[in-house]
Amino acid sequence: MSARASNSSLPITAGVVLESLYQHRLLSSSQLHRMHTPTASARWTRRILTGLKRHALIACLRAADGDGSVYYLTVKGARAVESIGTPAQARRKVITREHAMGPLRAHTLAVNETGLAFLLAARERGDDFGPLAWQHEIAHPIGTRRGQVLIADALLSYLRFGDNGKLIFETRLLELDRGTLPTDTLAVKLARYARVYHYTSTGHSSPDWKSRYPVFPGVICVLAGLPQAALERRAQVVLALCRADHLLASTPEVEVSLALLTDLRNEGPFAAIWQRPDRPQIMDWLGRAATSEGGREP
Repeated sequence: MSARASNSSLPITAGVVLESLYQHRLLSSSQLHRMHTPTASARWTRRILTGLKRHALIACLRAADGDGSVYYLTVKGARAVESIGTPAQARRKVITREHAMGPLRAHTLAVNETGLAFLLAARERGDDFGPLAWQHEIAHPIGTRRGQVLIADALLSYLRFGDNGKLIFETRLLELDRGTLPTDTLAVKLARYARVYHYTSTGHSSPDWKSRYPVFPGVICVLAGLPQAALERRAQVVLALCRADHLLASTPEVEVSLALLTDLRNEGPFAAIWQRPDRPQIMDWLGRAATSEGGREP
């Protein structure tokens, strides 16, 4: 809905808010404000959301973490987006109030907070990473039996511009961890991306991922949901377990990076906040030491 919402009394911005909710399922009022109305007041954002709610296009819940209300589309809102051919390609399952109140909420909001950190960095740098630049739940086959898939929490597609004018397209698969998995289970899941890299369907001459990506995406794991000290310890254990995984260690094409969501939100992806199992130093998300100019391509 790139032009206007389904009712002419709503501002144009209301349409793109609906698109973002359709793509990202749940967004807080704070996230929507930073995403779509950063130069306007929070009051203007609330006015847009109130109008959408009045037209029964969205519904909301009060957030428990002080981040404002959490919004999601109604069936009417989803149909409004689908009726005009949203850029979000696949039709989405509408989130129910019960799902919005459950454990899905904190995880989805954290995934979207990660995407938003990249969006804000791109906005500051003049790169291309908009509100629809990340997609949720991307499945990759890792075996021949039904159900043998690895589902990434999101796929991020970022177009950056080097100082020499070169366009550089970056893709990353996101694993968002809120401390609900045992640490070794999380490490095993990250290591399984090496299986994605090598898996080739019967009758095919090259790995399946090559039909989707020009190069294999890096894997970023963002940790949240626990106190800072606990997250730092968790990160170190996961890194050590990933180093010990033989298949991952022998597949350097699969680059796994870890960061804390608080650091990502406060400092941005181009800061030196990322750690990798195969490197001792802390880096930015591109695998480089951050510079005073934000790690731009030389």
